[in-house]
Amino acid sequence: MRMDVEAARRQMVDQQVRTWEVLDDRVLAALESVKREQFVPEPYRDLAFADAEIPLGHGEVMLTPKIEGRILQALDAQPTDSVLDVGTGSGFLAACLGRLAARVRSIDVYPEFVERAQANLLRAVCNNVVAEHADACQLREESRYDVIAVTASLALYDERFQRALNVGGRLFIVVGQAPIMEAWKVTRMGEREWVRTSLFETVMRPLINAPRPSSFVF
Repeated sequence: MRMDVEAARRQMVDQQVRTWEVLDDRVLAALESVKREQFVPEPYRDLAFADAEIPLGHGEVMLTPKIEGRILQALDAQPTDSVLDVGTGSGFLAACLGRLAARVRSIDVYPEFVERAQANLLRAVCNNVVAEHADACQLREESRYDVIAVTASLALYDERFQRALNVGGRLFIVVGQAPIMEAWKVTRMGEREWVRTSLFETVMRPLINAPRPSSFVF
């Protein structure tokens, strides 16, 4: 049975992640070393390695492996980096970031997600990852993180996240409204300079409490 799990994990990496242009060896190693099945809710364990979003509750989902791979590759977390993960969910992406970076702070607006993720991270021996209950839309930090992953979408781009980056830091974020959303990598080049790079089109659930465009009634 164990060999079946390991074969499924390798197949996930080779047939889903690699084929979506994720070729960074460090990222692939992180996705192989973190036991994804330990982060999947029990009723959906059989889908741990499937190319599918996995329900977590509250209408939220665990992202597909290929999206997680693209996020990790775009952010290029280094062994000395400090990371902010917005949207803890199951804790899997935070655990992968923990394999790549020095320390990870993961926050989620749902306390039960944080509690469940803490247990998952403890089981996976992710000693450099901390999960906290917090609202990302109340973020006031500036020049603190080298990497920020926002795993939910913003209808309106919010500059608070890019301001929280150190110079040289990278932000992953999805902007827009369904059915048209775009994943961006935002790099802080200087004290008042950021560069945005379009990565791919996707659809993600909106970040809780994020500002939305005004609705006009005629």
